[in-house]
This record gives sequence, C-alpha cells and structure tokens, in this order.
Amino acid sequence: MNRLRPSTFTAPTTTPSLRPPPRPIPTFTTKSFNATINRLSSQNAHYQVLTTFLSMLITNTPSDPYTFPSLLKACTSLNLLSFGLSVHQHVVVSGFSSDSYIASSFINFYAKFGLTCNARKVFDNMPERNLVPWTAIIGCYSRAGDADSGFCLYNQMQSQGIQPSSVTLLELLSGVAELSAVRSLHCCTIVRGFESDIVLVNSLLNLYGKCGSIEEAKYLFDSMDQRDIISWNSLILGYSQMGYSREILHLLYRMRIEGVEPNQQTFGSMVSATARQSDLGVGKLVHGQILKSCFEMDSHVETSLVNMYLKCGDIDAAFQIFEQTPEKDVIFWTAMISGLAQSDCADEALVVFSQMLRSRVEPSTDTVASVLAACAQLESLELGATIHGYTLRREISLDIPAQNSLITMYAKCGRLGQGCVVFDTIGKKNLVSWNAIIAGHAQNGHLCKALSIFNEMRITCQRPDSITVVSLLQACASIGALQQGKWIHNFVIRCCLGPCVKVDTALVDMYCKCGDLEMAQKCFDGLSQKDLISWSVIIAGYGCHGKGGRALKLYSEFLQTGMEPNHIIFLSVLSACSHNGLVQEGSNLFQLMTEEFGIKPKLEHRACIVDLLCRARRVEEAYNFYKQNFQEPAVDVLGILLDACRANGNMGLSNIIAEEIFMLRPVDAGNYVQLAHSYASMNRWDGVGEAWTQMRSLGLKKLPGWSSIELHGSMTTFFMNHNSHTQYEQIVSKLITLRWEMRNMETCCKTNQVVGIW
Repeated sequence: MNRLRPSTFTAPTTTPSLRPPPRPIPTFTTKSFNATINRLSSQNAHYQVLTTFLSMLITNTPSDPYTFPSLLKACTSLNLLSFGLSVHQHVVVSGFSSDSYIASSFINFYAKFGLTCNARKVFDNMPERNLVPWTAIIGCYSRAGDADSGFCLYNQMQSQGIQPSSVTLLELLSGVAELSAVRSLHCCTIVRGFESDIVLVNSLLNLYGKCGSIEEAKYLFDSMDQRDIISWNSLILGYSQMGYSREILHLLYRMRIEGVEPNQQTFGSMVSATARQSDLGVGKLVHGQILKSCFEMDSHVETSLVNMYLKCGDIDAAFQIFEQTPEKDVIFWTAMISGLAQSDCADEALVVFSQMLRSRVEPSTDTVASVLAACAQLESLELGATIHGYTLRREISLDIPAQNSLITMYAKCGRLGQGCVVFDTIGKKNLVSWNAIIAGHAQNGHLCKALSIFNEMRITCQRPDSITVVSLLQACASIGALQQGKWIHNFVIRCCLGPCVKVDTALVDMYCKCGDLEMAQKCFDGLSQKDLISWSVIIAGYGCHGKGGRALKLYSEFLQTGMEPNHIIFLSVLSACSHNGLVQEGSNLFQLMTEEFGIKPKLEHRACIVDLLCRARRVEEAYNFYKQNFQEPAVDVLGILLDACRANGNMGLSNIIAEEIFMLRPVDAGNYVQLAHSYASMNRWDGVGEAWTQMRSLGLKKLPGWSSIELHGSMTTFFMNHNSHTQYEQIVSKLITLRWEMRNMETCCKTNQVVGIW
C-alpha cells in the first residue's frame, strides 16, 4: 500500500491576494465635463445636463464660464426657476458673475421667466458690456411687451458706440405691435445693410401682415433677393388674416412656378382665410390642392378644413372629413362640436359630443363651453344640467368662457337662479360674464334687475360694450319700456359707444316698438352706415303702426341705395302691406321677390300673403293660395283662415279648415275655443255646445287670457278671473272709481251738447 509522499514544492514568500488588480482612477477635467454637458444640451437632453453638473460638483471638478450657459438653458426648458437661482449663486461664489457671456445667459434666463427686474439688475451690475448683453436686455424688455424700453436701450447702446447686429433688431421685433415701429426697424435694417438676413426680413414680413399693412408686406416680399418657405408662409398668413383667399390662391400658383412646395402651415393659412370669408368655392379649390399635393394632412389642417366647411354651411363635407380621420384629438372634436353649434345644428353637436365621450377622449373646458352653447340653443335644461353635473363629477375645472356659457344656458332655459349662482362663483368676471347675466335677465323680462346689474357692472369699473347695450335695448323694446330705453340712449351718447350699427339699429327698433316713430326716424337718419337689418327695422316699424305708405316709400329709398333686398327686407314690407290692407302692392312685391330677385319664399312670407288676403275679405282666394303654396300643413296659418271665415260668415269653408286643424292638433284646447267662437259668431249655438263638449271630454282646459303692464322696468301680469295679485282689492277699487268718473264725464258731455243745441 503506497503512502502519499509529502510535496516537494517550495512555499511562496508572500501570500497571494484574492482581490482583482485595481483599476486606474479616471481623471475628470473641467474640459471633459463641459464637452459632455454641451453635447447633451445640443441633443435637448436637459435632465442629463443637470445630473452631469451634479456629478461635476460631487467630484469637486471646478467649473468655468463655459459650464453655465447650457445649465441655464436646461433650467429654462425644464421650468426650474429655483435650480437656476442656485446656479446663479454658484456663479457669484465662483467669481464668474462679471463674465459678459454668462451675464447674457442669466438675462435670457430671467427674461424667459418674466423676471425683467432681475435681468436688469444683472445687466446694471456688469462692469463692461459688449453687444451680447445689450442684445439680451433689449430682447428681455421687448418680449415682455415693453417695446418702448427696448427702443430706449437700443438708442443708449448706440450712444455708447456699440453698433447693433441683425440679432439685436430681431430681438426688438419680438415685442413690436405697432406699424410705425415696424417701419422704423425696417429702415434700420436697410441702413445697417441687413437686407440679406432672411430671418430678419421674414420677421419684418410677418409683422407687416399682423399689423394689417398687407401692401407693404407684398412690397417687401417682392424686393427680397432670396425667399424660403417661411417667407411665402408669412405673406400667405398676412393675406389669411385679412381674409383674402383668392390672392392666396395666386400666391400658391406662383410658389409652384418658382419651385417652392407648400407645407402644412401654407395650407393651414389658406383654409383659415377661406373660413373667414365663408367662400365655399375657394375653400373647395384649396382642399383640392391639398389632396393634389399628396402629403399626409396633420391634425391642424384637418381641423381647419372641418371649421371651413362648417362656416361655409357644408355640413356633409365637414362630417365626411371628420369621419375619415382615424385619430381625433380633443381640439378636433371641439372644433366639430363648436362649428355645429354655431351653424344652428345644436342637436348634431350633442350627438358628436356623446361620440366623443364614448371614444374615451377627455373633454376640455372649450368643449364644455361649446356643448353648453348647444344646450342653450335647444333650451334643453335637462341636458345642460347633466353636462354641468358631469364636469362636477369629473372635477373638470371650468375656465371663465365655460362658466359664461353655463350662465347663458341656465338663463335661456328660464333658470336665472342657477345662472346667478354660477355668476357669483366667478372670481374675476370679464365683460362676457357681465353681458351673459344682464342678457339673461333682459331676455326673461326682468328689465329692472338687468339695469341693477348693469349699474353694479359700472361700479366695478367694467366698461360696457355694444352687446351690453343691445341686450338692454331689446328688453326695453319687448315690454315697451320707453323711459328706460331713453335712459340707455343717453348712456350711449355720454359714453361715446357710437357710431355702432348694432347699437344704433337696436335704438331704432326700441323706439319703433315703443311707439315713438319720430325718434326712431331721427336715429335711423343718424346712422353712419345703414345695412339690411336697419332698413328692415324701420320699414317694419312704420308698417306695424299703420303707416303702410311710408313703409313702401322707405322700401323705394332702400332700392335706390343699390343694396340687394333679402328675405328679411321682404318680410318687413309684406308685413307692412298686410297690416295696412295694401293687397295689390303686397301681391306685386311677393311676385318680385320670387321672379326678379330669385328669393325662395319662407313660411313667414307666405303667411303674410294669406293674412293680407284675409284682411281684404278675400278668404276663398287666401285658402286657394294656402293649398297651392304650402307643401306641408301649417296650423297657425289655418288659424288665420279660420278667424277670417268667422269674421266673414263663411261657414262651409270654416268647417273644412276646422277639420284640418283637428287632424293636425286633436288635443289643442285653443283650436276648440277658436272653433266655438266661429260657431257663436254665426249663431250656430249647437256647434258651440258640441265644441265645448268635445273639449271637456278630452280633459282640455283653455289657458286664461292675460295682459301685462310695465312699471319702472318691472312687468306685472294680470290673468282673467284671477284675484291672486297682492293688490287686487286696491286695483278693483281704483277701476270702479275710474269707471264712475268716466260715466260722469260722458253724462256731462251729453248735457253740454244738449244745452248747446238749445
């Protein structure tokens, strides 16, 4: 059995280590850190820029002036004001605050956060200033909207011998909003020889368009040696803001000739221009050019197209684009809903909103405002309250426009109490808020309260506008409140709210409806610009007060102005003929409207002719006209015919018309009452009893007759056979006294006549 022999190896003199050999410690330098920071900054990796700077601090690597500009850029992009302030402290401690490059970066940093005072302190503490900090502080004031201070610094800079660069002028242009300032900087550009700087010239071109001086923009564009797509888009945008869609089409063709391809912004501006003009023909041409360009439309262009078609009244085309768009963002949904609401398609707007909710797209406050406007149009309190509840459940914070829409919705649905609650919760009420609550009270007949809120509005130093005044004047007109209307007229004169066509036309309407035709004529004569609405108001005013001849004379004067009459003008003239028995004139006007002017008569125009013939006792002719011109039955027009039959004793036709009315509205109490009156006028008492019996068997009740009076801006309503008024006994007592005095006066008059004869 062999035994193991002891090993013969020699033991090492040192024990081997189990650890791996040490790595060399990397050496971090300021230059390497700066290179990393600048590289990350150029890639917009701003968060990594800050973490790299923290690593620089941890490793005690010193910073230099080239470290901080990228840091401040990162703080600005990430909206980290506090971190930027810490960097500023670090710069001061490090002794780099006097460096002009770093100081300029801090000026730009504070300018981006709107801290102009901090930027000015940095600038004032600089021992020496070159062009860079001067340009930075000028841009700071200009972007803050203080262009005057920017120009003042610009002049100071030149007085100290520092000449501006094209960047300096560009910074000044960033806050300019007046045409005179744009012209001055344009001159400086020419004098300094910066005409070849395409960025600067494009900025001038853009500002000329924004200031509405499109001719100067066109001149500058034509004088440019070289143009890029921004140049073309700037001029197109200027034309778009003026609504010159056809000029934009010419520019598009010119672009193609010069080999410049339009982009999304080009077509977006073109579509916006056609929407402003509501020019459907040009809009379709632009849409065709977009499709011909064969590039994928972005959401902005698609939204603009939908908006354009809706404003031009082509609902089907708007829906076609809407349904073909696979991915719809909240802006796209809102544009569709808002456009439908503004196109009097409120019901379809609500359908689209329900589709939006089903597609899991969260509505914005703009969406809510548009939907509430649709509910107000439909006067649908249930839907409006449901949407209000939805916003509360989802904790959607409504902005002021949405709250204003909520006020209008509640007011139009007759719930002023809820509207007032919403109004009171608005912290900073704007002019639209005040107008909404005033219009709400005015539309609901509460003129006194509307005037009270109007005075509160003035106390808060909120200046009323034309919409405020028009709402109040319409309320005065609706209830015949002449004195309050005169007071508002005086307010318009004192506050210099004119000349304004809307206000002046509302004044004419108010005086007409309150019976002061002389003052209405004076207001009409004082109109600086008479439009179709103002002419129709004054014509209708004379017509309804029995002055048909004067109404027709005004219509002749209107034709001499060269304006084309529309359906509103014809409705006013036909109504005047109807109220004054001008049968031949009314018939001729109806024929002219259809044959010469090509206006398709609406129900109101045809009803006027029926009423005109009925008043002239030509009932059979009126009924024949009704049968020939009304494709669908109209109960209200049949009611006019039935009353005419009663007045003229035409029993046979009365029975025919009554049957037609009952077929359309078999459970309308008013129809049975009207029929009973017709039978009574013809001594057909059996028919009267039958009408009342049928009415009672159906459980129908006639609404009581009522009348109202206006006193100090408040309406008081009196119902027939009702004694619920708080001052009923005093009113009855006063009426008895008046009746007794009137009888005494009648007796005295008769006695005096007899004495005079003897």
